[in-house]
Amino acid sequence: MTTRPLVGLLGGTFDPIHLGHVAAAFAAQQALGLDRVRLIVSARPPHRPDSPRVSEYHRLQMMRLAIDDAMAAGGLRLEVSDLEVRRAGPSYTYDTLQALQAQGLTPLQMVFITGADAFAEIGTWHRYPEVLDQAHFAVIARPGTNLASLETRLPALASRMIGPLQFNDAVTPRVVLIEYDTPDVSSTEIRRRALVGASLDGLVSPSVAEYIAHHHLYRSDPTR
Repeated sequence: MTTRPLVGLLGGTFDPIHLGHVAAAFAAQQALGLDRVRLIVSARPPHRPDSPRVSEYHRLQMMRLAIDDAMAAGGLRLEVSDLEVRRAGPSYTYDTLQALQAQGLTPLQMVFITGADAFAEIGTWHRYPEVLDQAHFAVIARPGTNLASLETRLPALASRMIGPLQFNDAVTPRVVLIEYDTPDVSSTEIRRRALVGASLDGLVSPSVAEYIAHHHLYRSDPTR
């Protein structure tokens, strides 16, 4: 059975944070009744050795601005975490969940939020499958990745998969599949547009777009 507080965890490089990230946080919070969602910036993502493009300072500042914009619009309870920035070594999800347990959260109090496209590659994650026992996983539908296909692509995990209506009865960490129409936004496209000074309307929040322009972020080749 679900215990409180119930904390959502959304990790990423946030390079930069965009409206797709905010939509995923909103989807999980609404579907599962999360008390809050903590955005965890990845300092050294092991699966993306060429990232990030801007410093941890700028990424954290943009996250705070995006949170302010989202919370001003209502309906979201968000906070920023620099847990992975303060920890040495690669930013592995398993290690982050272990650190949060050491701070007092139990696996049944944590919901790790990820897109269906990323979860489809869960077999490549550090300490798989043990990582799935460290928290619930909320898998949000993403353009191009059908949630219904995950049971076929990940047959060993099919028995873990449930819908939001079964979540409150879960007594062990589960994989919760959440259908939600998230915008098709990528940080790569945002960086490409920022490179040439193109508008970021509809991709990032207004305060983040202003911050990127003011600090001339991503004004170098994003493919380097």
